[in-house]
Amino acid sequence: MQIRIIWPAGTATATLRSTPTSEALRAALPVQSTANTWGQEVYFATSVSVPVEPDAQQVVEPGTVAFWTDGDSLALPFGRTPISRGDECRLASPCNLLGALDGDPQALRTVRDGDPIRVELVG
Repeated sequence: MQIRIIWPAGTATATLRSTPTSEALRAALPVQSTANTWGQEVYFATSVSVPVEPDAQQVVEPGTVAFWTDGDSLALPFGRTPISRGDECRLASPCNLLGALDGDPQALRTVRDGDPIRVELVG
C-alpha cells in the first residue's frame, strides 16, 4: 500500500507493509491534521486508535513511517529527536512500524510546526 503525505512546501510518498495498524490507517484515509515537529521528527494526530504491536520499536531508521499509539499519531522521523543518543532516530516511546518513506526523508525538513498536513491513499 502506498500513501501520499502533503504539506504546504512539499509532498512525499511512503510504502506501507500490511499490519493491523496500516490497515486501520487505510480505513481512515484521507486524514487531515496539523503537523507538529519534535527535533527532526514530524508527527500529527489521526482518527486511528490502536494498541502497541509486538514489533514496536523506539529507535528506528530515518524515513520510517511509525504510529505513536500514545498520541494516536503518525510519526515520521528523519533525524535526531531531543532524546536521541548519538545520531539515532529515537521516538518518544516504542511505536508500531508501518513502512518507509520512498526517497529522501530529508524532504520532511520543509514541514513547519502548525502546517496543515494531509495523508491519502495513492492509486
